[in-house]
Amino acid sequence: MGEDTGVLAQLMRQAEEAGTDLATLRGIAEEAGELGARRALAKLGLDDVAAPRDMAELRELLGAWRDAKSSVFKLLLGWAGRMGLTVVLAGLAVKLGFAEWL
Repeated sequence: MGEDTGVLAQLMRQAEEAGTDLATLRGIAEEAGELGARRALAKLGLDDVAAPRDMAELRELLGAWRDAKSSVFKLLLGWAGRMGLTVVLAGLAVKLGFAEWL
């Protein structure tokens, strides 16, 4: 992005040296930026009136996915911990002779 800004600044300097008004150049640059943004949004299918709602739903869905992923990880970690403790307790019971009670 920094390189793009440098190129734009250089082009604006060249145009100003050639006698073009700086305000005009800034207006052209802003229009070009807006046009580029509109084209990018259109390519993504986000150029209609429903786009803000779609983006909000996508953000909500992404947040739910992250929450679910975190919950599953915590659940698996807890499950593995309980299984490990069960194995340790079973080994301790066998070692201490509690297996004969069964």
